[in-house]
Amino acid sequence: MSGGTLRRWAPLALLILAGAALWLTGLHRQLSLDGLREHREALLAFVAAHSVLAPIMFTTGYAAAVALSLPGALFLTLAGGFVFGPWLGGLCAVLGGTAGAVALFLIARTALGSSLRDRAGTWLQRLEAGFQRDAFSYLLILRLVPLLPFWLVNLVPALLGMPLRLFAAATFLGIIPAALVFAGVGSGLGTVLEAGGTPNLGLILEPRVLLPLLGLAALALVPMVYRRWAGRPKC
Repeated sequence: MSGGTLRRWAPLALLILAGAALWLTGLHRQLSLDGLREHREALLAFVAAHSVLAPIMFTTGYAAAVALSLPGALFLTLAGGFVFGPWLGGLCAVLGGTAGAVALFLIARTALGSSLRDRAGTWLQRLEAGFQRDAFSYLLILRLVPLLPFWLVNLVPALLGMPLRLFAAATFLGIIPAALVFAGVGSGLGTVLEAGGTPNLGLILEPRVLLPLLGLAALALVPMVYRRWAGRPKC
């Protein structure tokens, strides 16, 4: 194996090995309300003693979870709101989510992008061209209204050649509303956990939350619709 090939595949291999290690050791099970209920006193004490280090560690861990595509980002957002409050917890979730998505995007583009293009032929080039015309709007809509798994929305733009700056910007802006909503839910977790209950994770589907998100998604469509309209041949 050549040095260039090794450098291309090494990050993806390390990512897969790290994810497998977490699953095999069962550490991913700690990303749950039961884990938070069990360790919450220790977490709150650590945050109180390390007010600067704790948010940095949380954001880094959040980024790693997203890059590894662990199914715990929602829980981590709730936990961030619980230990840091809705605003700082939401900010850490947005920064960590963006950083993790960018890491996975870069790894996928480096390891898979060129080889996929070599095998796919002209149909992928046509798909790329159509996607890239409105890539920012497409991705922003998928971030605002998460119809597809987060990990999949990280991978597809990488394989379709979306520029990194647009990917990062659309991801950062698109995950802000949901992150703030769930961090806000997390800020009230103390009372819920003491009562032995579970938070209302269906909150984002309630009209008072969902309708503004759909409105933002509709606004993201405006540039794309305008370009289509402006590009039509005039009679």
